Amino acid sequence: MSNLDNKIIAYLGSKPNFNKEVILQDDGEGAYIKEWNVDGVAKPTDAQLDALSSQATTLENNAIAVANRQKEYGSLAEQLEYITENGLDAWQTKVQEIKLKYPKESE
Repeated sequence: MSNLDNKIIAYLGSKPNFNKEVILQDDGEGAYIKEWNVDGVAKPTDAQLDALSSQATTLENNAIAVANRQKEYGSLAEQLEYITENGLDAWQTKVQEIKLKYPKESE
């Protein structure tokens, strides 16, 4: 998608239900808002959404960083096994290394 979902999240300040509140569609010429059902908030104009491009890119990059972190952390069972075998301090050190490897951008 053309980052439209992240622009909408930036506009609203939270993630809407994209199955009920905000329905997006792409007919091959770019994504657009098909339905806007957010109570108390006016549907944004294209100009308003375009002004949020930078914030939307940050949201997208941060989501990628979080996904990469989660992949390296492993499953909860793997995390518990690591802590059991190496101790909590070793796990906290590992977490910090992973966070440094995949930093999030400030919003």
